[in-house]
Amino acid sequence: MIRLENHLGVTEISHEYFVNLIGKVSSECFGVSGMMVSSPAQGIRSVLSKKDAMDKGVRVRNAAGKLVVDLHIEVTYGVNIAAIVKSIVNKVRYTIEDATGLAVAKVNVFVDGMKTE
Repeated sequence: MIRLENHLGVTEISHEYFVNLIGKVSSECFGVSGMMVSSPAQGIRSVLSKKDAMDKGVRVRNAAGKLVVDLHIEVTYGVNIAAIVKSIVNKVRYTIEDATGLAVAKVNVFVDGMKTE
């Protein structure tokens, strides 16, 4: 739960909202063939549920009032990985700041796999 407090009151944004928003945005980027499991809990849940969850491969932390996002992705073979990562970082940062007004300190993208088509 992310909690924002200002002179007008308190706003709380659920963690599920963030991970679903980020998962959707990052998986729609060109060259991303899928999201990878980023924690043992996500791995167990994906095996038991037999379907892809939008939060797969996404981790959001709050550090000193700013958000830190970790993404674990799988890319398509033959695409420029540096360009894909730069695109994802910019798109995720813009989407979060536009949708919530929260500052994003860092977006870490980990390329954990490559898929041939």
